[in-house]
Amino acid sequence: MTNDGVHMVEILLVEDNPGDADLARETLTISKMKNNLHVVNDGEKAMAFLRKQGPYAAVPRPDIILLDLNLPRKDGREVLAEIKADNELKRIPVVVLTSSSAEEDIIKSYNLHANCYITKPLDFVQFTKIIHAIENFWLSIVKLPDGEI
Repeated sequence: MTNDGVHMVEILLVEDNPGDADLARETLTISKMKNNLHVVNDGEKAMAFLRKQGPYAAVPRPDIILLDLNLPRKDGREVLAEIKADNELKRIPVVVLTSSSAEEDIIKSYNLHANCYITKPLDFVQFTKIIHAIENFWLSIVKLPDGEI
């Protein structure tokens, strides 16, 4: 909650490409929706963030997770499987946002209960449009669960 009583949306971006992370950050900065973007660059850090371990002990619970599949240390498929198998985390919507358009990755992601699958465009303008579409749908239209229930 902000000082003016507006709910601040907490977004966790799990992305190892600094350029894509910066672009998402810039796009969400000019967002009409108040948000805090948290970025981690590998799957192990993502799980530590979600479980509030180590340096992430005081972080807020994300309202939504934007997850790349091709990550160092623990790949996004493993992260997705862990999130959806954990009773404390499984209600957090996970949007797979990745460069892979392989049918196998799409099927596996949905089988692991991803909430949606989006292939990242290579074009800057299209990438920005995708981030805005995610924001408009997931943060403006969809009713997300309130925190830890």
